[in-house]
Amino acid sequence: MCQAGRRDEAPHLPAPSGESAVTEPTDATEATETIKYRKNGLTRGVTEELAESMKRGWADTERHALEAIPQAAHTERRRAALSAAFPGELLVVPSGNPKVRANDTDYPFRPSSDYVYLTGDQSQDAVLVLEPTGASGHRAVLYLRNRSDIENGEFWLDGHGELWDGRRNSLTESEKLFGLPCRDVRTAHADLAATTAPVRVLRRHDAGVEAAVGGRANPGRDAEFEVFLSGLRLVKDEFEIAQLRHACQATARGFEDVVRVLGTDAATPERLIEGTFFVRARLEGNDVGYSTIAAAGPHATTLHWVRNNGQARPGDLLLLDAGVETDELYTADVTRTLPVSGRFTDIQRKVYDAVHAAQEAGIAAVKPGADFRDFHRAAQRELAEHLTAWGLFGDLTADKVYELGLHRRFTLAGTGHMLGLDVHDCAHSRTEEHVDGTLLPGMVLTVEPGLYFQQNDLTVPEEYRGIGVRIEDDILVTEDGNENLSADLPRASTEVEAWLAALRG
Repeated sequence: MCQAGRRDEAPHLPAPSGESAVTEPTDATEATETIKYRKNGLTRGVTEELAESMKRGWADTERHALEAIPQAAHTERRRAALSAAFPGELLVVPSGNPKVRANDTDYPFRPSSDYVYLTGDQSQDAVLVLEPTGASGHRAVLYLRNRSDIENGEFWLDGHGELWDGRRNSLTESEKLFGLPCRDVRTAHADLAATTAPVRVLRRHDAGVEAAVGGRANPGRDAEFEVFLSGLRLVKDEFEIAQLRHACQATARGFEDVVRVLGTDAATPERLIEGTFFVRARLEGNDVGYSTIAAAGPHATTLHWVRNNGQARPGDLLLLDAGVETDELYTADVTRTLPVSGRFTDIQRKVYDAVHAAQEAGIAAVKPGADFRDFHRAAQRELAEHLTAWGLFGDLTADKVYELGLHRRFTLAGTGHMLGLDVHDCAHSRTEEHVDGTLLPGMVLTVEPGLYFQQNDLTVPEEYRGIGVRIEDDILVTEDGNENLSADLPRASTEVEAWLAALRG
């Protein structure tokens, strides 16, 4: 990363228009005093001649023939639902600030999901504000960073100037793209501080915004606001379903990429597996939707194995849990457990087929009007039956094993979750609408049963120990049943073996 002249991290909200981020220098000494440089940077000072040169010779790059983003009509409808729920209140949804990874390098920025859902924008430091227009109704305003100022040198001297971070949309361009009036974000704090209406703010994303609304925001009311925003996303619209469908299709291609690098006569590093999938995620989307789990051999018995520092050896099972996040930030979440050598051993197949049967039972229970938990109960009951039949619970019946929850020693986790902008979507929604609710057309959830036999578990025969199997698919609730959005990837053990053979030639 080129950092030779870059200053220390700039404030998240630069000085307002009229308060120059950089005073025009008259000599090198004054420039050094007005510009914050890296302590050990190679350059110091800006001559008057250079400052004048940097003001001249730049072409106008304003884009005039812009159309609204594809989801603009959907975001407008979503904001209308939000407005109707909180009449007369000022509603504030920030996108969030970058987070430091080390010293002057940040993690890749990912905006808050609720902000994206309501705007379609992905800018850092931005704020959506719904200003009440009376007893009912709101005027939505988007606060964004404007183009960098050329006259005061901000575009090349500021740490987040456009010559460092890349071109930004002008406010006029953003208004066309997002269908919202846009204001310079450098005025946001003052505007928020000046309002008198009751305030609700989405917390934990922008401390500066929370400080600006001060004591007018109430943690309890803000918690209600967060719950409502999360619940708004329970049922997906056609734009969202198309995004999730694309995410699943791209994810399937990522799994194919992994199979092609998976060695049959030598070990394959888990990090190579992780990196191979990441290339597909960046090629067809924005990123991976969550940390890839590339768990080989006994690592597969650790549900969230993300260290990925082991080796997938012939004879092992590889549990790959990965998802492509689209450019619009919707993620797939798919798991396949693959025999590295191409064929399951007898004991591996026995465990795999039990998990597949459980997943089939779970998917069959996904339909409109069903209890949300029905798919979990169906899959877990199936696993309890298999575990009991294998003699792992002595003389107990499957009914008793299920009643006592003894099967959970080997299943550990729930069987699925909502999916969307977050891999565990709608996590803050009302429990009575979510896990205690009923399934509705447009909901998307994962079905992912698994069996995990730890290496040091002396309660099971030795042949089971170190085997971990999970199969996960992304299921859309339809008007008359369900659709498996990730069906491009085979699931039955014989189909998996045939698929591996075909990809490897």
